[in-house]
Amino acid sequence: MQEDIFDIVDENDRVVGQATRSDAHAKKLRHRAVHVLIFNDEGEVFLQKRSMSKDSWPGAWDSSCSGHVDSGEDYLTAAHRELQEELGYATEQDLEMLFKLLPCEDTGEEFIHVYRVKGNGPFRLNHDEIEIGEWKPISKLLEGIGFTPQRYSSALRLIMVRLQALQLLPASS
Repeated sequence: MQEDIFDIVDENDRVVGQATRSDAHAKKLRHRAVHVLIFNDEGEVFLQKRSMSKDSWPGAWDSSCSGHVDSGEDYLTAAHRELQEELGYATEQDLEMLFKLLPCEDTGEEFIHVYRVKGNGPFRLNHDEIEIGEWKPISKLLEGIGFTPQRYSSALRLIMVRLQALQLLPASS
């Protein structure tokens, strides 16, 4: 199987080269990723529990879907691709770009564009990527992160802090 190729970027998110997935991670090279949060009509967020075969955060709870931006791909295209690959889901609504996280240890040196969309499924989980998925009220998610942060990916924890700071969480949660 051919390994994914990522664009390597500078501190301003400008492409400066390419590397394989394994090199980008092993050498801690800056690259790009996306996270999508799907909120249902009740204001709950769909979370995925990452497969135990994942190279980072195996078995941890994470965003509705997340993934790397392939070389030559833009963030929005990657977000739609990841929705299809991980959840078998094609939304008819536009993805709303919320904010961008800067590369750091907790993001795996990734610039991350965070999107949200309203939707209720149905989803077809890719079990190579996802063990299970479930809808979670925001209050329960925040409680879980507070009590057992290690059960949640570091990127999801950063996203939740930013969502709270920007007051972007659904009011009904």
